[in-house]
Amino acid sequence: MIEVYTDGSCLGNPGKGGWAFLVNNEGVISSRSGYSINATNNQMELTAAIKAIEFLVNHKEMSIYTDSNYLKNGITLWVTNWKKNNWKTASKNPVKNKELWERLDQLNYLKKIKWKWVKAHDTNKLNNEVDLLARHSAETLTESSFN
Repeated sequence: MIEVYTDGSCLGNPGKGGWAFLVNNEGVISSRSGYSINATNNQMELTAAIKAIEFLVNHKEMSIYTDSNYLKNGITLWVTNWKKNNWKTASKNPVKNKELWERLDQLNYLKKIKWKWVKAHDTNKLNNEVDLLARHSAETLTESSFN
């Protein structure tokens, strides 16, 4: 199964933002990254996941690894109630980043995704690499890719 590692980074919150993903397809690693001039860390986390799923348009099944509890819990636990409550949180406030959540929910519905949380800045090599890519994109405001 394809493994995807995603991460977002911000210099300031909000501030210069970077997102990145790494795809491990049976040992073949590819990546993409990009930036936003003014974003929040959570927006970049969501964008990384969205961009990864869009990139893997021809793949139905994948595992997505993230060090963001906001991303993992949002798509696996919270989004169902947000939709039932007309995109309001349990405290009746509007859901932040609604447009990104709507897009991610659409993509998630079309795929069979196993969402997995990994500890940030730990021993997971690919998670550490995607963290560096996202940070580099925020620092230099560049897009990059390799296959």
